Amino acid sequence: MNSNNKNLKFKQTKINYKIEELLEAANNRYKITIQVANRAKRKKYEDVDIIDDTSTKPIIRAILEMVDEITQPEILSD
Repeated sequence: MNSNNKNLKFKQTKINYKIEELLEAANNRYKITIQVANRAKRKKYEDVDIIDDTSTKPIIRAILEMVDEITQPEILSD
């Protein structure tokens, strides 16, 4: 397995852990799923002009942001 495949596998594993972290922190899985989907949809259209990170899909960015907001509330308080 080459280095690129290892990095991709590591990245996917990290994303899976973040998804689990988000679902564990949520009181209602359905509600959090809808919130992630809506945020991803907004991101998709907001980031049309930004081309610097095309490798990360809007749904992944939305999940990572929401996990950070839930697990690190000090980010929002600053």
